[in-house]
Amino acid sequence: MTVGAVMDDLPRNRVPEVTLDFWLIKLLAVTMGETAADYLAVNLGFGLTATSLIMAVVLAGALVVQFAQRGYRPWAYWLAVVLISIVGTLVTDNLVDSFGVSLITTTVGFSLALAATFALWFASERSLSIHEIFTFRREAFYWLAILFTFALGTAAGDLVAEQFGLGYGATGILFGMIILSLACGYFWLGLDGILGFWLAYIFTRPLGASFGDLLSQPADYGGLGLGTVVTSALFLAAILGLVMRMMAGRTA
Repeated sequence: MTVGAVMDDLPRNRVPEVTLDFWLIKLLAVTMGETAADYLAVNLGFGLTATSLIMAVVLAGALVVQFAQRGYRPWAYWLAVVLISIVGTLVTDNLVDSFGVSLITTTVGFSLALAATFALWFASERSLSIHEIFTFRREAFYWLAILFTFALGTAAGDLVAEQFGLGYGATGILFGMIILSLACGYFWLGLDGILGFWLAYIFTRPLGASFGDLLSQPADYGGLGLGTVVTSALFLAAILGLVMRMMAGRTA
């Protein structure tokens, strides 16, 4: 058996390493998730319920493709992230706008759901490491946790920006400062890498969503008025460019 054959048989991580490009695409994806959800539900007139059902089916198909990969494939992984960002936003928006659940309740509820996911994940695998996602069960926990981070981030961001009245710009700055403090804790104060990763993953959602709303919402609502179409297109183009660069780097 050749060395190459042995390497092919080794389990491979199905998710990317955490690099600067990872965080850049993550931030772009969450921003697009906010604006794309608004575009589909409002501008196209599908409504929250129909849009949520349609996007949930599309996300399910993307996850089937992602789970079928033997290792990390940028196009499959980031397609799933963009779609789960949209669905996570729609889940929270549905609960708040269609069913009248308060933003405080959704924030607390998704926090508990995320905590329960981590507890079950750790009880099952004895680890929450993102560097060893090479089984179906670990990847299932991983994507469930990501879904709840997006739903939680949407609820928390809207709670601070709208109900607490900080506005989109100030809310983005607030969560940006929180993420900066986490980075300082990781690089200089010994913050655990896995804990720091998941906290940053949660807080990048309201950070990106706040700036997405700032760019897309009309001036009367505190935004810059670019609209959901232009904002979504700009961020989608940036995501595609970064993913293509990643794929080119893997084949070089």
